[in-house]
Amino acid sequence: MLEAHYILRRPLLTEKVTGAMEDANVYAFEVDRRASKDEIKAAIEKAYSVKVVKVNTQVRKGGSRRFRYGKVAESSWKRAIVRVAEGQSIELF
Repeated sequence: MLEAHYILRRPLLTEKVTGAMEDANVYAFEVDRRASKDEIKAAIEKAYSVKVVKVNTQVRKGGSRRFRYGKVAESSWKRAIVRVAEGQSIELF
């Protein structure tokens, strides 16, 4: 099992997620690709001292980009969308 600071890479702050934070207590994080939903839940509960109700994950496929010297493949990454218990919140900024 990975440590909490290895599982959680960074919070994702987009317009859609910011709206969901205010309305439905939903937060998004970039996480380690090897982490399971149970490990993500435990890491967020430990790092932010909140009760996690639900975790959804997506593996985002990395694309390719063209540069002057040829094509470069971007790596894939995993996103976790986390719902926190009613009345609790995570202070990201």
